[in-house]
Amino acid sequence: MKKILSILVRNRPGVLSHVAGLVTRRGYNVESIAAGPTENRAITRITLVVAGDEPILEQVAKQVGKLVDVISLEDLPLEEAMTGELAIITVNADRARRAEMLNLINLLGLTLTDIRDDSLSVMAAGTAKSVQMAISGLMPFGIRAMARTGLVALSRPLDPKSANEEDE
Repeated sequence: MKKILSILVRNRPGVLSHVAGLVTRRGYNVESIAAGPTENRAITRITLVVAGDEPILEQVAKQVGKLVDVISLEDLPLEEAMTGELAIITVNADRARRAEMLNLINLLGLTLTDIRDDSLSVMAAGTAKSVQMAISGLMPFGIRAMARTGLVALSRPLDPKSANEEDE
């Protein structure tokens, strides 16, 4: 089982290290961790994806929530969250297979970021599933290098219409 935690923290040096350290010291399995600024420069959002059974996942959330610099922590059910991921991938691309690769790049909706004599670099952005599909599609060409961000997530905004219905 996986849990996505969206954590708002004070934007201070070492905060990400404190969160990651707490999780790893206790032996929890981190699937991905991503951090970046929010609309408020004083606040950073950390998206943490952890794996384990339900009691372990509940313990992770409780422990992280107790950290001094944590402003808020939201447990995002995967099926209800808006998620995204980014990967930059460099693949072998000799001239003989270049047309085939360009067709695949277009088919997968990837962004071509660099062309060399013997390689192409692309950017895949979307859900974790669509990024993984792009990686799988490029594997037969030979992946030279890859950088992947890990999951970022937000809760879906409440629909004002459905929120009013719940109040009734």
